[in-house]
Amino acid sequence: MKILIAPDSFKESLEALDVCHAIQAGFSQVFPDAGYKLLPMADGGEGTSAVLSYVLGGRWKEVRVHDPLMRPISAKYVLLPDATAIIEIAQACGLHLLTVAERNPVIASSYGVGELIADALNEGVKRIIIGLGGSATNDAGLGMLTALGMTFYDSDENILAQGGGSLANLQRLEATSFHAGVLETVFEVACDVTNPLYGESGASAIFGPQKGASPQQVNDLDQALHHFAAICEQHGYQDYQKISGAGAAGGLGYALMSFCQAELKSGFDTVAKVTNLSQHIADADLVITGEGKLDAQSAMGKVAGSISQVAKARHTPVIAICGSVDSLEPAQSSQFDVIMPSIQKLESIDNIFKNAYRNIETTAANIAAAIKLGQSIK
Repeated sequence: MKILIAPDSFKESLEALDVCHAIQAGFSQVFPDAGYKLLPMADGGEGTSAVLSYVLGGRWKEVRVHDPLMRPISAKYVLLPDATAIIEIAQACGLHLLTVAERNPVIASSYGVGELIADALNEGVKRIIIGLGGSATNDAGLGMLTALGMTFYDSDENILAQGGGSLANLQRLEATSFHAGVLETVFEVACDVTNPLYGESGASAIFGPQKGASPQQVNDLDQALHHFAAICEQHGYQDYQKISGAGAAGGLGYALMSFCQAELKSGFDTVAKVTNLSQHIADADLVITGEGKLDAQSAMGKVAGSISQVAKARHTPVIAICGSVDSLEPAQSSQFDVIMPSIQKLESIDNIFKNAYRNIETTAANIAAAIKLGQSIK
């Protein structure tokens, strides 16, 4: 029996590869001679770099960059053997880098993302895969573009300060020092956010409050994004402000499309293509996937639901092992042959996170035992 183990990470408890090992450890207790293929998965957000590095044999490079408040920090990205770099923007401008009291998208900058990109370009890469998600910023890529050599001026010819609030003062931009490697590099952006740059469903309105913006700041930031896009259009840049995904990561989606000719793709589809997921499923007799919480969103581009669709299309049975299961419609439940929560007993959330590996291993062993029992019943 050939078993493909392809889960997402269990957030706050286990990386995707750790989940793979836990499932294999449980199944091996019952089927020690089965063929196991471990394929940790991600959807373009946190953990994507680690997944692709494991699958494709990349190496990590650590770089000194600036965090959202322009403080020096260490961040890392992955370099693959085929001149590809994988960058998660949260490494440099992630919300997790700030305390709750520090969150302020009016001043938060994506400058560190540009520093990561510049370092990768200086390494000679020809393709950059960027995972958008988890940003603390709302600056439409102002910081990132500044780090790559763009210069932005206000009406008095002063260089703009960092942060989304400064976008309202933009009057002129200059690209004479823009990094030459940008236009020679293919940018692929893994993004499952469909929001436009501004408006009722734009970056500021939907994501601004969780980044620390007050209602008035949300309104000001929204107008600033609109103004920024208008000035960019006046300078000959293509109008991407209403395109799906332009509002991702506080407008980084817009900047990457406008200035780097990036193509925004489904995060899961990007990872699935790079890891050759479809072929791995075709070679398997059984697929086991999972994520921390299986719910209605799992069918909307998340790892477990997306893997189930690929497996079902190939008539391959698929099992989901999750931390918990919540609010699934019958049609969503039918995507899987078996759905099994892994939490073994009621306890504190801290203990649930701490015991995640053991709980998943136990659940996998029980599922394997049930399969073996089923095989023996006539």
